[in-house]
Amino acid sequence: MSSIEILVPDLPESVADATVATWHKKPGDQVERDEVLVEIETDKVVLEVPAADSGVLESILEEEGATVLSKQLLGRIKLSDSTGIPAEVKETTESAPAKRQTASLEEESHNVLTPAVRRLIAEHDLNSANIKGSGVGGRITRDDVEKYIKNQSTASENRSIKQQNDASTTTSSTSSHRSEKRVPMTRLRKRIAERLLEAKNNTAMLTTFNEVNMKPVFDLRKHYGESFEKRHGVRLGFMSFYVKAVVEALKRYPEVNASIDGEDVLYHSYFDISIAVSTPRGLVTPVLRDADALSMAEIEKRIKELAVKGRDGKLTVEELTGGNFTITNGGVFGSLMSTPIINPPQSAILGMHAIKDRPMAVDGKIEILPMMYLALSYDHRLIDGRESVSFLVTIKDMLEDPARLLLDI
Repeated sequence: MSSIEILVPDLPESVADATVATWHKKPGDQVERDEVLVEIETDKVVLEVPAADSGVLESILEEEGATVLSKQLLGRIKLSDSTGIPAEVKETTESAPAKRQTASLEEESHNVLTPAVRRLIAEHDLNSANIKGSGVGGRITRDDVEKYIKNQSTASENRSIKQQNDASTTTSSTSSHRSEKRVPMTRLRKRIAERLLEAKNNTAMLTTFNEVNMKPVFDLRKHYGESFEKRHGVRLGFMSFYVKAVVEALKRYPEVNASIDGEDVLYHSYFDISIAVSTPRGLVTPVLRDADALSMAEIEKRIKELAVKGRDGKLTVEELTGGNFTITNGGVFGSLMSTPIINPPQSAILGMHAIKDRPMAVDGKIEILPMMYLALSYDHRLIDGRESVSFLVTIKDMLEDPARLLLDI
């Protein structure tokens, strides 16, 4: 019976190795062609390894948590025969009549018991089929019964001690409320930690704040939201407004769209916007490419697609690579204000926050308006205070008067 190898897929050029994250099958399990067997986690994406053919998972050579390289052997699949039945199953099926015949003979031998043995079995309420005979023809002797009773007694005592120990441990844990669990960091979480420390240690990071009146955007969404959804098949959210305002501000202040490369400043003529997405495995920043060429409907559709793929662990390396500027929206979790950390090698990141009704002075009168704090963290080595504040004010003006986005003023 032939078998096939389960190999680590080709890793991206920027990824040196990977970690075996999750095995979805265990040795002996039946697998179908193209069924996902194992997930391999890199510091950027999670790669799924499907079964190349149907069969039985014969062996696992690299357990969960192991570090593996491209094309490394993970395990083997024993292929099914031409009938589609694995060898083990077929052998079991073919030998079933013989096993039934053997069982019948054994049952017959058990029925031939001496009166003393039969009485001993009855006194202890035993099943003779569970007792292995050592006499002639497999017959059960008195010694066999007494040995079985002794073994059963020992096993019962062991179970009782284990149950008492388990109960004691549970009670102790419940009463103390001081349990601990040590879990290794995932590769993605390690990479996030490395990049955050890199940003803190290698940039002159500074954060400036402003606030924006979101009522005009609220009114626009209320007025056109239903028509927008009917026409484009996607809801009119806030992110399309944020992206459009950011792109316009980046056009006016190219330093914010630039990055430092050694002793040079690299200016970008395109607008690839990274969108921070929270996933079960950690924070990732898929890239919305050529955002300046996208309509608001296209922006909403693309962001929704990236969010779903991020949640399901389906983002590709290409979708996570690049980006000139990052938008992070902590407001979806209720954050009122924060100081976001730059996503290197970018030079700035914009933090959006929760929209709250607050009293504001408008034309000498107090009004309750939906207000939101903006936070721009930037690398002061490249961006001066004038550019950073003006950049943030531009975004504020665009959001408070969305018509500016159409009129380019």
